[in-house]
Amino acid sequence: MTSTTCLSPNRRPIRSALGLAAGLALAAAITPAAADTPWFPMKVYDASSGTPKPADYTPLPKAEKPYKLCVLFPHMKDSFWVAVAYGIVKQSQAMNVNMNLYEAGGYENLPKQLSQFDDCMASGPDAIIVGAISGAGLSKKFEEAKAKGVPVVGVTNPLPPNALPAANYVDFVAMGEVTGEGLLAQTKPADKLNIVTFPGPAGSGWAESFNEGFKKAVAKNPNAKILAEKFGDSGVAVQLQLIQDALQAYPGMNVIWGTAPTAEAAIGAVAEAGRNDLKIVSSYENQAMLDALNRGDILAFATQYPVGEGAIAIDQAVRLIEKKPVMSLVQPIAAVIDKTTVPKLQMDLVLAPASWTPVYSVKAK
Repeated sequence: MTSTTCLSPNRRPIRSALGLAAGLALAAAITPAAADTPWFPMKVYDASSGTPKPADYTPLPKAEKPYKLCVLFPHMKDSFWVAVAYGIVKQSQAMNVNMNLYEAGGYENLPKQLSQFDDCMASGPDAIIVGAISGAGLSKKFEEAKAKGVPVVGVTNPLPPNALPAANYVDFVAMGEVTGEGLLAQTKPADKLNIVTFPGPAGSGWAESFNEGFKKAVAKNPNAKILAEKFGDSGVAVQLQLIQDALQAYPGMNVIWGTAPTAEAAIGAVAEAGRNDLKIVSSYENQAMLDALNRGDILAFATQYPVGEGAIAIDQAVRLIEKKPVMSLVQPIAAVIDKTTVPKLQMDLVLAPASWTPVYSVKAK
């Protein structure tokens, strides 16, 4: 059994050992129990050898001891990272480990994540799990952790090859590619597709890879043209400004492709501009994308099963601590979701339950 600690007003766990303000309150236990959630075995690719191979991922039933894990996220501004957090929390409960999660507030806040990494190290963790704002930017921190014998696991965001002893994230080029294929599947070869892409934050790695895969796929249609690529933070406000600028600069644009916040912002902007001809495709999932798809506001979105990613990261960390066999690189199998495929989607691996309130700390018993 475990208990959970609820979020602070600034949406981060509060631990004096980490130099943060004190004041945690207890939260009620989350139901259903993690053991009752049929997430595993999960179909993945085992890319440990460098060549992805189909595999079934099954975590250990329980950790040998109530280890102390520290988790770092870029932000918790949308339901995507809430979904990863849900997997983190539920698997921490299932394996009976202690967990504290911290978020940096946005992709522009690499210095803050670096500082939080230092705080994690100072707290004496058995392992650290990091959704990296920048894999290259954190490389020295990874080396410091290795030198001190603290295993680090990468979750969701891409990292340089062999940067860490274990990680799990989708093949982002492949994920971008499935969204491009999804667009082509719902348009005719003769259709002229004038596309502006909004990949996400420049330098994040995943944004560039998503964009690369999407362009690779749509290049199969000679009538598809990329008019521009607009990088920016994956917050709705930033994306809305980029979209409004693009609507003015590219009146011939008839496809908007980009992050989930891009698509969320685009729905209102397109309606306000009276541009019902514009097609919107999201490069990844969140609750708003599922709702938008069901309403017919977007054509499709891609999924990388973020709940599963969070859960797998906890298991990878425990395996490293216990020196047990571990898949060093797990890749969820990217899929494009449209109205024809959404009924088949294993939703509990994609989104946290709507009733779930994010918690940032789990205490083992």
